[in-house]
Amino acid sequence: MKSLALLCLLVLASPVHAATPEQRYLDLRDRYIAKFSKAKESDELYKQHEAALKELTGVLRGLVGPVTIKGLPADGKSNVDTLYQGESGFGHLDGLGFASDGDKMQAVVTTTTLLTHWLREHREDGMPQESGAALKSDRFYYQAIQDSAFAKYAELPITKPASASAAVAVLGLRGNGDLKGAPREIDVVAIKGDKVYFLAVSDAVKTAEIPACERVWKQMMAKPVNKKDPGGDMAREDQAMDAYTKCFAKEAPGQSWYAAAVKKAQSQLDLLPLQ
Repeated sequence: MKSLALLCLLVLASPVHAATPEQRYLDLRDRYIAKFSKAKESDELYKQHEAALKELTGVLRGLVGPVTIKGLPADGKSNVDTLYQGESGFGHLDGLGFASDGDKMQAVVTTTTLLTHWLREHREDGMPQESGAALKSDRFYYQAIQDSAFAKYAELPITKPASASAAVAVLGLRGNGDLKGAPREIDVVAIKGDKVYFLAVSDAVKTAEIPACERVWKQMMAKPVNKKDPGGDMAREDQAMDAYTKCFAKEAPGQSWYAAAVKKAQSQLDLLPLQ
């Protein structure tokens, strides 16, 4: 009887489940966000912020493990580059970030658990919650890295390695202003086991605007604006941009530059440690 009582006490005293390594990282990150977002700025606080990012980097290296991506440094750092909530760049994808000189090539490596949690955190931003849909959404590429917007122009057909459960490539344009133009950035994402690899290359390929889509743009922009709506001009432009990029995705395979874009996307995928 005493043994049974002791066993019950041990069961009650034991946690229902131990925190996962990812959850321990998230708990640490959230504590730092709470600390820095409420604190008054000072030189000492900036030093503490840098130390916190270094600590998070160390934890992420333990989670992700060694990573080798051709053309990028071996040692990544936290892709979360600010812990001040509301500051530009806040909320980037949790993972190890890698970048070439000038940031022409950038990569993020994370885990499927951290990706799923990050998607939930951005639910109210319109982020798809299923990973397959998210990786085809311009919102993912906009919010995962950098501080500039991203317009997805087309998906590029790539051959998924047998070792990967998913592989996606998109052609798009990134910037802080007008996102209508000839897209030149190619981003690829692949999932292997519990690891997620994201590689973005700016100025990856030379493309050109498509006359048929230019006509679609002009037709949409010629529509009258709802003057009762304070944001009528912006709404019309958003609708025109949506129609323009849909046209671009449809017409892209028939363009002279398309084969080179697909080849470039495949070569980017080959840089990732997926074999």
